[in-house]
Amino acid sequence: MQIKNCPAIITGAASGLGEATARALAEAGARVAIFDMNREQGERLADAVGGVFASVDVTAEDSLSEGLELAAARHGEARILVNCAGVILGQKTLKAGTPHALDDFQRIVLTNLVGTFNSIRLVATRMAALAALGGERGVIVNTASVAAFDGQAGQAAYAASKAGVVGMTLPIARDLSGDAIRVMTIAPGIFNTPMMAALPDKVQQGLAASVPFPPRLGEPAEYAALVRHICENRYFNGETIRLDGAVRMQAR
Repeated sequence: MQIKNCPAIITGAASGLGEATARALAEAGARVAIFDMNREQGERLADAVGGVFASVDVTAEDSLSEGLELAAARHGEARILVNCAGVILGQKTLKAGTPHALDDFQRIVLTNLVGTFNSIRLVATRMAALAALGGERGVIVNTASVAAFDGQAGQAAYAASKAGVVGMTLPIARDLSGDAIRVMTIAPGIFNTPMMAALPDKVQQGLAASVPFPPRLGEPAEYAALVRHICENRYFNGETIRLDGAVRMQAR
């Protein structure tokens, strides 16, 4: 997919991996739509990259549809979708005789897995109606996590939600192959995001040291660079790529 002048949508784009992706795609010439629930940060980023902001809850069909209409009116129908919207939770299945809160488990799965699928199905419907360019109509990149494979203690909800994203990548790619739409997923390791920055320095240093090579936290720009390459390399399809410096998470 040629990125220059290509309409692109990034969910969860107001910060972290989504923000870096929005900036990288805009720098490559894409017309970027920022979908996020943080209006202040989202509008600031949209102004910075010459894009458009829409306040979108990816778990709500009406909210997402309104955002897609706004983005299409401003930039045209999207040919690139990057799903970065997500939340994290640390809670054990059983702690001191108290079971994991079911509503917390449902909230994480709803946002990370159902929200991702909701974005895919609605954007793919619009992509499929477009004329093909260079033999393809669009590309979708999802965000999982190494927790999908190496979930730690207290990550049952988060790991399940991200494993679901990994698990649906190939069947959705197969579903959309006849529409000339590619589907890929990135599973980041330990990245230097605002969520990570909130942890004590000692904890951050310990996590960085656990990465075999390079022994540091991943940078959001490195995630964004992989998104760009996936968009431009037409033979990437139906696969999940770990981006993690060879880290394998310990049990706790």
